Amino acid sequence: MCQEVGASLAVTLFPAVGPVGMVALRLVFSAIVLLAIVRPRLRGRTPIAWRTVAGFGLVLGGMNVFFYLSLERLPLGAAVTIEILGPLTLSVLAGRRWLSALWAGIALVGVLLLGGGLAGLDPLGVVFAAAAAALWAGYILFSQSTGRHFAGVSGLAFATALAALVTAPIALAVTDHATLFDPRILVAGFAIAVLSSTIPYALELTALRRMSASAFAILLALAPAIAAGAGFVLLGQTLSPLSLIGIVCVVVASAGAVRTGARVPRPALPPPIS
Repeated sequence: MCQEVGASLAVTLFPAVGPVGMVALRLVFSAIVLLAIVRPRLRGRTPIAWRTVAGFGLVLGGMNVFFYLSLERLPLGAAVTIEILGPLTLSVLAGRRWLSALWAGIALVGVLLLGGGLAGLDPLGVVFAAAAAALWAGYILFSQSTGRHFAGVSGLAFATALAALVTAPIALAVTDHATLFDPRILVAGFAIAVLSSTIPYALELTALRRMSASAFAILLALAPAIAAGAGFVLLGQTLSPLSLIGIVCVVVASAGAVRTGARVPRPALPPPIS
């Protein structure tokens, strides 16, 4: 709920700073908070560790940029539904079972219903959300690799800092400087960063200590439904009955794919911060 409410609040700042400006503010403040809390050490890292975390940071930054660009053109529920297809596809490919194909089919039906065959959604918004989905799958793979080289969340802290360094110059180039550095905008950006990243990540780490990774992932699959609710309450975004059925299909497919894959033990992965 924190993540989707944070995304809803971020949309309200788009007229002032745009999607890229909002991403830069969120990543900069998230990096500051993470680095201050974790205080990761720089020495003793191997070249492969730094290359891995560099790839992680680029994927993380790209995922956030494309997701926020999609939010400029799509309802929050639709954007999150398309985005979650990234980890769902990765889960299906890893499953290699007939049930995996079934979940993929249900998810496809859900996406088609979501936009009335996608004709009811902004095409460029769909492309942006699909790019965010692909990068979310890449996030999971890089998260696994980074976890082998960095303890705790130190790798995430470095990756977030790199993502902030990459997106900040782009934001400065496309956003009015006076608006971007307006104290009210900075305060709002900090609040969204804490709401969308710091608080959810702390809660997720606590949850993973008390429940299985499979049960946690199934609850994470509820994100499209929560996003649709947040978009309706906070942004006044409405979805047709067919679109709502489509979101339910994607939620069911995501939960089913995770449940099927849970039969083979896998390490718990930190969820993305988009």
